[in-house]
Amino acid sequence: MEEKDIQIRGFNVRIPLDVMIIFTANPEDYTNRGNLITPLKDRIDSQILTHYPRSLEDAIAITDQEAWVQRDGRSLNIPHYFREIIEHVAFEARKSEFVDQKSGVSARLTISAMENLVSNAERRAILLKDRNIVPRICDLPHALPGMTGKIELVFEGEQEGSVKVSKALVGKAVREVFKGYFPDPLERKQKHHAESRTPLMDSEYQTVINWFESGNKIEISDDMTLDEYFKELDRVKGLRELTCRHMKIDHNDRYHLASAMEFVLDGLHQSSRIAKDEVDHLTAYKDLVQSIFTGRGKTFEEET
Repeated sequence: MEEKDIQIRGFNVRIPLDVMIIFTANPEDYTNRGNLITPLKDRIDSQILTHYPRSLEDAIAITDQEAWVQRDGRSLNIPHYFREIIEHVAFEARKSEFVDQKSGVSARLTISAMENLVSNAERRAILLKDRNIVPRICDLPHALPGMTGKIELVFEGEQEGSVKVSKALVGKAVREVFKGYFPDPLERKQKHHAESRTPLMDSEYQTVINWFESGNKIEISDDMTLDEYFKELDRVKGLRELTCRHMKIDHNDRYHLASAMEFVLDGLHQSSRIAKDEVDHLTAYKDLVQSIFTGRGKTFEEET
């Protein structure tokens, strides 16, 4: 191959080769393994240094191309913010102090996570005999098995555990994507407090937060019918109006509206404005202060 011809042993015959050989390895910035060995480098005309996708759009395009998400017999519709969340998980992992950056975080993480996300939405559709597959935020925990095997942790990450680190990465991804569609709850709170020193009563989210502060809570699961799912979310005062005000969603499209409404609640939770409990397949959103004083959530006993 180096001489670009073949010589048959025992015969004075040389057959020219018209071939191009391409070698590949992981980006050198992110891994100490998979580098081209020195003798092999000497036989390559040019070495092109590559990198992971720098833009969210490129990352989404790669996952969209490679992930197996088109399932037979049912209509699949993935809201764009779900694609952004999945990609932001990888972006967050590539800068996490708990992840071994020398081992890297490849596109296989986002591909597997997206496939698992869609698979759980498909499982729900099959179970409920629904013709539409639309992911929900409560489907995201089912993407974790596609993540835990795709990242290598440093010692501190091993101490935390791969599942806990992966959940934290998903939470950070949700928070970052949420701020792309809605005003940052924390930023508005700090600005308002600095200007007036009065309670945050005119916030974009205050109607929703007040509803939870009044002692209300909702409980949803990933196997609820669309009617049950939407009805439970719609109990939150002001949530539907807030969602429609910032996201371009048809008011009559309850599939997308309901998923977006849960996205708002999870964004508020990741911004430390409301509390969230997860037990098995059940997710509960409730008041943050009440959750702290009732001992639910992160208690000393649970942490130790």
